[in-house]
Amino acid sequence: MTDLRNQLESWLASGLAAVAPERLGTPIVVERPKQAAHGDFATNVALQHAKALKRNPREFAQALVAALPASEMVTKTEIAGAGFINIFLSPAARQTAVTRIFAERERYGFSNVRRGERVMVEFVSANPTGPLHVGHGRQAALGDALATLLESQGASVTREFYYNDAGQQIQNLAISVRVRAQELLGEHATMPEDGYRGEYIREIAQRYLDEVGHDLGDIEAIRRFAVAELREEQDRDLQAFGVKFDNYYLESSLYTDGRVEATVERLTSSGKTYSEDGALWLRTTDYGDDKDRVMRKSDGGYTYFVPDVAYHVTKWERGFVKAINVQGSDHHSTITRVRAGLQAVGLGIPAGYPDYVLHKMVTVMKGGEEVKISKRAGSYLTLRELIDEVGRDAVRFFLVSRKADSEFTFDVDLARSQSENNPVYYVQYAHARVCSVLKQAGIPVASAMAELADADLAPLTSPYEEVLLRRLADFPGELALAARDLAPHLATFYLKELAGDFHSYYNAERFLVDDVRLQRARLALAAASGQVIRNGLAVLRIAAPEQM
Repeated sequence: MTDLRNQLESWLASGLAAVAPERLGTPIVVERPKQAAHGDFATNVALQHAKALKRNPREFAQALVAALPASEMVTKTEIAGAGFINIFLSPAARQTAVTRIFAERERYGFSNVRRGERVMVEFVSANPTGPLHVGHGRQAALGDALATLLESQGASVTREFYYNDAGQQIQNLAISVRVRAQELLGEHATMPEDGYRGEYIREIAQRYLDEVGHDLGDIEAIRRFAVAELREEQDRDLQAFGVKFDNYYLESSLYTDGRVEATVERLTSSGKTYSEDGALWLRTTDYGDDKDRVMRKSDGGYTYFVPDVAYHVTKWERGFVKAINVQGSDHHSTITRVRAGLQAVGLGIPAGYPDYVLHKMVTVMKGGEEVKISKRAGSYLTLRELIDEVGRDAVRFFLVSRKADSEFTFDVDLARSQSENNPVYYVQYAHARVCSVLKQAGIPVASAMAELADADLAPLTSPYEEVLLRRLADFPGELALAARDLAPHLATFYLKELAGDFHSYYNAERFLVDDVRLQRARLALAAASGQVIRNGLAVLRIAAPEQM
């Protein structure tokens, strides 16, 4: 079923063809005005074209409106300001949103505009050196929601977790586990300054002693055991969070498979490297960096961005021409050098590859005080502890409810409250209210769409109904915008507004009225509202309870 905006754009184009055919082909933008009094939609098409035509914008708007064909969708148009055209829809046109929702149901809001596009979303990618913290949780919620948003627009999405299982941090992990194991055996041992001190290290050490034995001389065996233990724990935490990955990629494989060396050879062959002071440098200044960067140090070791370049080469070679990395804002400094390396490698990788969504960390508050310390991790609050405190749905909703690059305070007390101030409760309660209304009418929620499909929607003309109809009609556009801008928070904003509109409607109007025609129309509107809430929550992978 064609979207109202598309129909109006075609309608305006027919008018433009009559008064300025030479301007056809230029996109016509139709938007919701900020104030309902200014119509259902508005367009600046006259302002857009008047300058090129050397005509007065308001006069051109008048000529354009006069040339528009009659339409059952539109009751009137108004010219405002310098030449904006405000468009007022007929009640029947507004009601088509419900008809479309009933026709498309769980597919309403979804599209195939990105069909054929393969996208990789890489997120979480935590070092296997400890349990996942709340920052990883924000990344998991953002990445999973982004992937689902892109899928809602027809893209084929692969979710990938990159395990940083190589380097000094992993070596420190192994040493820390050995120290704790030695202490458990009654031996004296000194924890290195940059060792890991959480209680979970002692737990891993105890399991190593129980399962492998007391011989602590093989540090590589300890490393493998500790990494495997922590990977398994991280996987359990992600499962509790409802996040699944299609693929896991090990940093260590980039070395064992020779990909790091091959990438360095490619960069050297491209002429973009040089040697100085015993080190190998990449001319990243050719790609906008403020200074060139060392690739291979004088001791033969690689700097941390080199395996990142090699890893992203694999993404490109696997056919992912669109790749999105969800990472902490502390990765900002690596973006330029990774992109520089990818351009220099000679594979035709574009300058903006990959895309980045950088998020800031989360401050957790409880009882008016900041919560920093974990019982197991020692220095940070774990994702699992937060899930145990408030539940998966609340954590997911809260962690995507702000722009990724904004600071966010997670209020545990708010997330546990049953009030309109708690956004996830407010949205889920709106859905539960829809289900309650349908049940009171004797209509099973599961079959409501079928039982109310023939409802006459003409009685839906109250101000509350007009607001709700307008909001429901906006869902496909809002979902498309959130996917385009890689902005899951827009979906939460929409859901909160839709929930508010429905709660206002519920409080203002009766559903089980004596007029059967009006009753069925209102029940159909309620059922449509419930369907859209379900669809929106599904994109965020959050439940839509039937009762609360």
